[in-house]
Amino acid sequence: MTPTPDTTNQTPTTNQAPAPNQTPNPKTQAPKPKHQAPGTKHQAPRIGFSVGDLAGIGPEVIYKTLLDERLLKLCTPVVYGTATALFADFPTPTDAEHLTFRQLRDAADIAPGRLNAVTCWEEDFALAPGQPSAATGQAARESLLAASRDLKAGKLDALVTAPISKDNTQSDDFRYPGHTEFLTAFFKAPESLMFLVDDNGLRIATVTGHVPLKDVPARLTPELLSTKISLLLNSLKQDFGILKPRVAVLGLNPHAGENGLLGHEENDLVAPVIQQFAQDGHLVFGPFPADGYFGTQQFRQFDATLALYHDQGLIPFKLMAFERGVNFTAGLPVVRTSPDHGTAYGLAGQFKAEESSFRAAVYLACEVWRQRWQNAQPRSVR
Repeated sequence: MTPTPDTTNQTPTTNQAPAPNQTPNPKTQAPKPKHQAPGTKHQAPRIGFSVGDLAGIGPEVIYKTLLDERLLKLCTPVVYGTATALFADFPTPTDAEHLTFRQLRDAADIAPGRLNAVTCWEEDFALAPGQPSAATGQAARESLLAASRDLKAGKLDALVTAPISKDNTQSDDFRYPGHTEFLTAFFKAPESLMFLVDDNGLRIATVTGHVPLKDVPARLTPELLSTKISLLLNSLKQDFGILKPRVAVLGLNPHAGENGLLGHEENDLVAPVIQQFAQDGHLVFGPFPADGYFGTQQFRQFDATLALYHDQGLIPFKLMAFERGVNFTAGLPVVRTSPDHGTAYGLAGQFKAEESSFRAAVYLACEVWRQRWQNAQPRSVR
């Protein structure tokens, strides 16, 4: 697979999906996001796809998601990369329907209701599935940067990011542990929230993200915890249309510290913050012991759960929702989602990757964009 620039209007290439859940009715008002382009009630949002590490399964799950032509009734997809280079060499069935892309150099020329692709690198390079290289890391960066610039410029309405290798994507001018940290800095958000969501109502956010476990206790402060709870509450209202959300906060230590016997963070830090939110009229509860909380299905009593560190939240989430889960970055002025899996180099090139999580990420991006758009309209227009 050798990416080459393509400036023709149409590029033949490639797959499809079921209809998303119905968008929830708006229940709250929120300021119109700064970078969201104005729309009409019937406009399909323009959704940018960054392709991730080309040696992984990113191009394949994008390909399979786009095979469903019903997606074009929901949104206008815009892939950031050269379509023929990304999709031409998949071992597809001989009777598979090929897709037709409009290959563009400027996202300002996006055609609604069509598959679009934006050229964002000129270099030719040999690509070996499952074998990441400096070139695939560079392509991942350039795709992400180009899509992010267009999102900031209002040429896109939302962004769905395919998986990157956090190590392979590093460069002298890109020093971020993941998409979330990059996008938070790029869009100059004071803070953001890693928020995992599935279509059955499971929602788990994390206070700390891509940091070593040994550093978590030092990172946890009353200020950080308060910020993350506020971001979670605001997102549940603004992005999911929940008027009075119920949020559970987990403890840090085994058995939530056993009243100080197994750790002091729950009594000294977590509980006082929760009490302050409760006094302010918010439905925030905890701290709960994480093992029993998930083991007894207690999470079903709440609209969302706030875990204190990455694996505390992502392990139960992926056990329950791995093939349909979505990573949503709350707290940004723009909409960004991604599948809840990684590059899966071991599957690359075999055409065996499951695309349902990427498809769900597209659906959620569309739903959140519409929810925010509806929130921004005068009540008489809704």
